[in-house]
Amino acid sequence: MNVVPFNDGELHRQQRNLTNSQRKNIQNTREGVLVNNLIKDKDINFNDTKDSYLISDKISLPNELYQDNKIIDKKLVPLSAIALGIMSSVAILSGFASRSARIAKDLPREKWLPAVTRNVQLSKEMHQLVYQFIQNPNKKTFIAGAGVLTLSTMAFMGKTFIDGFKDIWVKRKEANIQKNLQENLITVETQSFSGKMQIIRSMLSKYALDFEKYITPDGEKVLPNFGKNKFFSPTFTSNDQIKDKKQSDWGNLILGIGTFAGILGLGFLSLRNLSKSKGYLQEGINNTKNLIKEVVKTSENSTKDLDKDNLEHMFMSIDDGAENLESFIREQIGALKWSDGKEKSEFLDRILTKLKTSTTKANPNYAGDGTPRPAFNSFVEDYRAFFYNWLLDTNNPQFKYLFFGITGLTAASYGGKLAGDAIKEVQVKKINAETELELQKRLVSTELRNFKSKKDAAILPLVDEFYKQVDSGNRSKEELKAMAENVLFEIKNGPPFVYS
Repeated sequence: MNVVPFNDGELHRQQRNLTNSQRKNIQNTREGVLVNNLIKDKDINFNDTKDSYLISDKISLPNELYQDNKIIDKKLVPLSAIALGIMSSVAILSGFASRSARIAKDLPREKWLPAVTRNVQLSKEMHQLVYQFIQNPNKKTFIAGAGVLTLSTMAFMGKTFIDGFKDIWVKRKEANIQKNLQENLITVETQSFSGKMQIIRSMLSKYALDFEKYITPDGEKVLPNFGKNKFFSPTFTSNDQIKDKKQSDWGNLILGIGTFAGILGLGFLSLRNLSKSKGYLQEGINNTKNLIKEVVKTSENSTKDLDKDNLEHMFMSIDDGAENLESFIREQIGALKWSDGKEKSEFLDRILTKLKTSTTKANPNYAGDGTPRPAFNSFVEDYRAFFYNWLLDTNNPQFKYLFFGITGLTAASYGGKLAGDAIKEVQVKKINAETELELQKRLVSTELRNFKSKKDAAILPLVDEFYKQVDSGNRSKEELKAMAENVLFEIKNGPPFVYS
């Protein structure tokens, strides 16, 4: 009987590319075959059925039948844990806020974090376009905006067409790849089918010869079997598999040792580099200090404004947390050749205050002046921004060539990336199909061993029962013949079934 089992490797290969309607039709066919072939025969009496089916006197049920692995119902424990966890997080955050406020009230003013302006970033060209319409509605912004909208629509439709063309091309290639894969799988499925049929023929030949000695009328009775054909479950572990496993274990051990040694070596190298960097930094600080001394020596009252800027930057650059830094600054500022002592004192106080202050204000040109009010900035990274600039000033040829250059580069980059992705997808599908074919070829032997093992699991208990009846001597040759015929019938037509 040819029936489709759900766990058959051939069926899995067949099912991969079937449509839903094809799967439904195959399922209906399978159900029809099962119903039409497994019809009960009402004419066989109980004794004949017991003999022909080799029903033993007493067979225990499997232990797994009585195992009841219940899922423990946690009920409301997870919900309670989530609720308490969230509320605990809220409590921790509120405690953090309270502690932060308590610390802030006694913190020196120079340690306070600066007030920040809420910057609204217009990083998309369309957002910037709307802002310009509202903030500065005039002829130029209207024409530039309309041009950008037109260009955006053209780019969107072009992108849609190219994306669709790429998907269609990849799908056609995928269809060819799948067709070639199915053509190549015919040989694989034939090998699997032929192997299973050969296993069945081999088992039929073996047991037919064995049974013939007990059911032939003129044959001599052979000594009792003594359990030589007891049920067994063969395993298939070759020496090559054991060798590969040992090699894999050694490989993993060597890889682990190598990784650990690499971590230690790289860590040592990192510490060594940091030690070198510390020396280089100290050398740079010493050079800056020497440069400060040179500036102080050559300082004049007429160059004090320039000296202030230079010295302020250099003093801030040597801030390494050293304890003698303040005394060095006091010594150098005191040696300045400025006529106004008050100016030197104010300059010293400003430098020392900056060194002690933890933060500084951001540049107001892009971050606002620190007022907690919204500020708008526009940093656009979009090829359409260059088109907008060109439309605002069409008399500037550089805007024109900048737009064509950036837009051409963007289009070429996108087209190249799309072509690369399409070729990559096709190549990956080809390699995946080749890998699938190689896997299915390798799985033929595994599938045949699986089939043989399950066939033995179904047949050997019947064979064992047959020999028990032979050893008991309570059965006639006709009865033994009926039992043997049933075993052979089970070998040929019983599970696991062969799908053809």
